[in-house]
Amino acid sequence: MKHARHRLLGAAAYLLPALLIFVVFTLYPFVLTCVQSVFTTNAKGDLIGFGGLDNYVRLFQSALYRISLKNTIVYIVLTVPGTMVLSLGMALLTSRDRKGMGIFRTIFTLTMGISVAAASMFWTFMFHPTMGLLNTAIEMFGGEKIGWLTDMDIAIVSISIVTIWMNTGYCYLILLGGLKSIDKTYYECADIAGVSGWQRLKRVTLPLLSPFLFYVLVISVVNAFQSFGVIDMMTHGGPANSTNLLVYSIYEDVFVNYNYSFAAAQGVVLFVIVTGISLFQMKIVERRVTYQ
Repeated sequence: MKHARHRLLGAAAYLLPALLIFVVFTLYPFVLTCVQSVFTTNAKGDLIGFGGLDNYVRLFQSALYRISLKNTIVYIVLTVPGTMVLSLGMALLTSRDRKGMGIFRTIFTLTMGISVAAASMFWTFMFHPTMGLLNTAIEMFGGEKIGWLTDMDIAIVSISIVTIWMNTGYCYLILLGGLKSIDKTYYECADIAGVSGWQRLKRVTLPLLSPFLFYVLVISVVNAFQSFGVIDMMTHGGPANSTNLLVYSIYEDVFVNYNYSFAAAQGVVLFVIVTGISLFQMKIVERRVTYQ
């Protein structure tokens, strides 16, 4: 009994620092956000009166919030499949150990070491309407300049391109590791059975890679919902709120409009949305995952 108590105290001592960090930086802010969402606040964020569900009613009546929600959905539809397909393609191309393949693997993972600020500055220059390399190349081939960050219909696509470029390196590394972990016996059996290259990819590689694909899917969706830095650095939600995503909308209400309670309501709704999608992925999508 005494030995068990010592083991319990030892385990608690190891867990206590992580638990304190979780309580102080995650649980407490979340509880405070939930409380603020049902109160009215002043410009300093102080609670001045109970408002009930008024903030949530205003939220779903807000045209700007509906725009940011629609933009976020479009952003996810563009970035998540784009990141997964591109990173999977690169992983398949470099999965075999051939001479010089390490150079390509290094190049494909370089974006992991680039900060959001540096990437945003680089792509802002690339997208510049007059001096940008993309429009310069288009003009050289006789095309018309494109307002990459100024056209309401194209700005969200441009931001998605930057996000895909930044996230592909990490996802590529995860999928490459997954391909390397597949037992070669499966491929040997496929060769003996005379399975073609496409059927081998469909019947062997993708099913055995599915745990890694599932992980990449989950983190890509969550990261897309939390995307902020690229928007803040490149478009500030413009033009005409065409790139105003949910997190940037929360940021504006807190640091520009000083409407803390309304921003808190948005944060709670975002938490519910992300949690719901994550649970759906865990319960439904994971059923199709094949573990070796």
